[in-house]
Amino acid sequence: MSKKTKKIALLGDVHANLPALEAVITHAQNLGVETFWNIGDFVGYGAFPNEVVKRMRKKNFVSIIGNYDLKVLNFPLKDDNWREKKHPLKYLAFKWAYENLSPKSLEFLRSLPEERQLKTRQLNFLLVHGSPVSNEELLEPGTPERRLLELKTLVKEKFSTDFAAIICGHSHQPFTRRIENTLFINTGSVGRPDDGSPRAAYAILQIDKNGLHAFHYRLNYDVDDAVAAIRRKNLPEAFAKMMHQGRDLETVLKN
Repeated sequence: MSKKTKKIALLGDVHANLPALEAVITHAQNLGVETFWNIGDFVGYGAFPNEVVKRMRKKNFVSIIGNYDLKVLNFPLKDDNWREKKHPLKYLAFKWAYENLSPKSLEFLRSLPEERQLKTRQLNFLLVHGSPVSNEELLEPGTPERRLLELKTLVKEKFSTDFAAIICGHSHQPFTRRIENTLFINTGSVGRPDDGSPRAAYAILQIDKNGLHAFHYRLNYDVDDAVAAIRRKNLPEAFAKMMHQGRDLETVLKN
């Protein structure tokens, strides 16, 4: 790879799926990636919340916190309310993730910002989880262009600068859209895709003499290992089905 070419792995929504994360790291490194940017949601439903946080810390990922991570951190304050109002499996997922994070991992997650400005090769980038205005807004391949343009305008007003790319996740739907001079890049989900395929999703941002390019990947990984770990830890079978089928909890419960 030319020294003038820089490759950055864009990923997120790992949701405690360590086998999927390891597959992404290996694939990215084999393609010459040295830098990893993570849009959050380290934990949730998978069997490896603490291991995922530790792995990303060890690899020096540049990270922000996701909406699911924030809910897990708030679990002690919300316990009684959620016990009554949330679906029992969703309540259990928050409770189990919180109880299986070490004090050091909890402290690390609390230290993360909800958005992060980055600069490389004289270009500005913005990491957000959902959208620049809400970590729960779903940006999808079909999001109207007028909404993306509105978000781009709001971001420029807030930061007084243009961004070469706004990198997001949360919807678990990978895409790249160009709005004027800004790329909106959704990383998709590493560990909990919900489009019917369990394959891990992530993207590589390539910066070279020709500009910016985003390449999206779907990777096979040892799904059976992820599923077996969920069962070994006596988590609900619905969580195993989510991993195996590449579906969200609501869809799994309907079938």
